[in-house]
Amino acid sequence: MHTKKLWALPNLLTLPSLLKLSGALAFALCAALMFSTAAQATPKIQHWTAESGARVYFVENHDLPMLDVAVTFAAGSSFDTAEKSGVAGLTHALLNQGSEGLSEDEISRKLADVGAQLGGSFDMDRSSVSLRTLSSAAEREQSLDILAQILQRPLFPESVMTREKTRLIAGLKEAETKPDSIAEKAFQRAVFGTHTYGLPSAGSVATVENIQQTNLASFYREHYSAQVAVVAIMGDVTRAEAQAIAQRLTEQLPAPSNQAAIAPVALQIEASEQRIAHPATQSHILIGAPGMARNDPDYFPLLVGNYILGGGGFVSRLVNEVREKRGMAYSVHSYFHPLRQPGVFQIGLQTKKEQADEALKVVRLTLSDFVNKGPTKSELLAAKQNIIGGFPLRLDSNKKIVDHLNVIGFYELPLTYLDDFVGNIERITLAQVRSAFSRRVQPHNMATIIVGAPESKMSESKTSDLTAVTPKE
Repeated sequence: MHTKKLWALPNLLTLPSLLKLSGALAFALCAALMFSTAAQATPKIQHWTAESGARVYFVENHDLPMLDVAVTFAAGSSFDTAEKSGVAGLTHALLNQGSEGLSEDEISRKLADVGAQLGGSFDMDRSSVSLRTLSSAAEREQSLDILAQILQRPLFPESVMTREKTRLIAGLKEAETKPDSIAEKAFQRAVFGTHTYGLPSAGSVATVENIQQTNLASFYREHYSAQVAVVAIMGDVTRAEAQAIAQRLTEQLPAPSNQAAIAPVALQIEASEQRIAHPATQSHILIGAPGMARNDPDYFPLLVGNYILGGGGFVSRLVNEVREKRGMAYSVHSYFHPLRQPGVFQIGLQTKKEQADEALKVVRLTLSDFVNKGPTKSELLAAKQNIIGGFPLRLDSNKKIVDHLNVIGFYELPLTYLDDFVGNIERITLAQVRSAFSRRVQPHNMATIIVGAPESKMSESKTSDLTAVTPKE
């Protein structure tokens, strides 16, 4: 694959010639070119299981002398307990802060010597460590040596843990004063209750204060085995080299443990509304409920439908009703966060305190109207065109491709997921979107959090303009 040619046009269709065509024909040709390019741009994914037991996903590409590697484990915050919330996140944070034979300063210096970069990500499901390095032998070998030590022989030094705990606690205390953080924490708890998806990913001040080095070491041994690892490799190496790299990074990971699966999430919740006082000038509003899992059969209808509802920025219904028509908020959004178990479906906005109740009513009415009637034909067509048109941008860097490999591997999606993406979007119908939303989104059974809530309920004198929210064809 040659990513530098993603947007190259055939010689016969130069920009001046396109401009001479009629508007409709030009649009159709551009769309066809875009869809064709998207199909050609999908990388060829190779997959195997390493001798260590790790699952490996590899894309070979020699366009740039670079190598990107990410190793991901089922070790996110949902594997914490209520009494020890924060252990998973702190374990992830300290992986690169000292290993056998390498202090944190030596790790930083040795990576800088070869121009390599460490990264990582952490969420409810996953803990991931990534590396970007030059693919030339000397630089690659030194970088991979460091990554292997970080992953397989971390020390969780006591002094570093104490420092990071102090820093984390300071951040948690500051977050307790911020309306957006207060709202998010209360919202997760309202949506998921006692399920571990409802735990704060960074823990709380009380739980973090009690974390000991032994907790980190124990969590590492239980959750960082090769049997739950996904290795994503992208770049300037051969298949044989990629096989050696994957084995090298995972062969000395802890022995497999009886890791418990994440408990099922209850899809239906009872309606609740929590108003939290705060001196902020604006009310921070979150509305939602459990949504969908990453392998959900309704994934694509919900993805397209949500783009129309609130995920498409300025072209979404929520933005049109809340911002454009009424000027109640600068931005309003909706999204699904699919995980191994159903993650959250959320609508969020900030608005002036005095109009918070009115804005909330507009949002609820817009959501109910969308769930009951679905999108229009023109909305569906525009959403599909925008999603498909933006698809090549999802694959325009090695890092983005590695991120996709991570998702495909961790959630066990088909190897053809990227090849099939455009077709899956193109095939979505109005009936599928309506069906998916009517079954999966219950407007009257959602949690609502308002931080910086108005002191009194809004009067009912300004509701006459809240009925005509359905777009016309």
